[in-house]
Amino acid sequence: MIGLFAATEAGRRDLVELGPFLGSDTVVPDGPVRPALHRLWPRLEAAVIFLGPSSAVRLVAPLLRDKRSDPGVVCVAGEFVVSLGADALAERIADVLGRTAVLSSEGEDGPLDELIELLDATADGDLAGCSAALAAGEHVLLVNPLGFPLPALPDTVLSHGEADWKIVIDDRLPAATRADHEVRLVPRTLVVGVGSGSGVSTSAVASALAELEAGGLDLRAVRAFATADRKAGEQGILEAVEDWGFWHGDTSAPLLTFSAEVLAAVPVPNPSSSVDSLVGTASVAEAAALRGAADLACGGPVELAAQKVKGDNVTVAAARVLPRGRLALIGLGPGSADQRTPQADAELRRAAFVVGSADSVDQVRHLLRPGTGIHTHGAVELASSGLAVAWIASGAGPDAPPAGRDVETVRVPGVAAS
Repeated sequence: MIGLFAATEAGRRDLVELGPFLGSDTVVPDGPVRPALHRLWPRLEAAVIFLGPSSAVRLVAPLLRDKRSDPGVVCVAGEFVVSLGADALAERIADVLGRTAVLSSEGEDGPLDELIELLDATADGDLAGCSAALAAGEHVLLVNPLGFPLPALPDTVLSHGEADWKIVIDDRLPAATRADHEVRLVPRTLVVGVGSGSGVSTSAVASALAELEAGGLDLRAVRAFATADRKAGEQGILEAVEDWGFWHGDTSAPLLTFSAEVLAAVPVPNPSSSVDSLVGTASVAEAAALRGAADLACGGPVELAAQKVKGDNVTVAAARVLPRGRLALIGLGPGSADQRTPQADAELRRAAFVVGSADSVDQVRHLLRPGTGIHTHGAVELASSGLAVAWIASGAGPDAPPAGRDVETVRVPGVAAS
């Protein structure tokens, strides 16, 4: 989502002109800039602020956490559009408004940085060394056992064989100590279900979570916790979730809650009649984990990653949101670049394959990563096999039927001709 923030009348006029060219995933909040920016910041991919750079920096400085999670910022002031980490967007805005783009001094992220951002992953290992190896054209082995759909990568990135460097994408702990030339990316795929008796201690919940880690799961992969709604105020659970965030890089994960009726409808491998008689559902930990994962998967597949583990007055389990193919249905508008949205450009960059007519592909060829496969048909089949696919067409985009449960479908319409 791109947020547009204007504090002056001139800025609001520019905002009205700019908004239609940035696509439907653009929000223009009402009211003063500061509270609106603070409210929307965690959900933004980019913030466009119609103020000078010094004023914009003072606004965003208290919100900054790290390069990978912070939105890019673009300042529009006078005749200049200044990029603070969002060069491509700044160039687009400058084209639309007829201004001069001032780009940040940082170079573009390399493939490894982009993978980390794309997967919303925690990274271990010598990132600088691995990035340098990629930039130098050295062979790098990529291990992706869960099958995340990845963008086109340099042809020196191997899926099998031997190489001096290795990148592993997994939410499980390695069986052996990480090697010096190995980088691990840990995507946030897990939902941990928690069931407990009344008055459970924080340490008991933390110890149970540690058992999941002892069983091979990397708890940095936790995306959410889940429990029965009657446990929403259980202090031991709340404090353990807060402690987890503190020990994992100040990461936050929501605590999802479900009624006993909802949990009772979830099939689980280890139902308990005694739990059923007490709370009205035969499972809390496993059922909450699976239901929470299903909600986050938005119809995609999930699985139980760890069956329930019993602790002192507490039970925990973990479910995994499984990766699936990605199909972006992209509209190119009437044809000119300023009628293609920034989201469309981003989806083209994250695709391993682009499907479309020769004319459509020619319009966007300069945006594609080296090695991107180009096809004239078969988009749904490619995505169904677990790949990241961009299906492009002029106007609003391809008119495609639903691709099925194993494909995440994203629609990116083109900007209508004025």
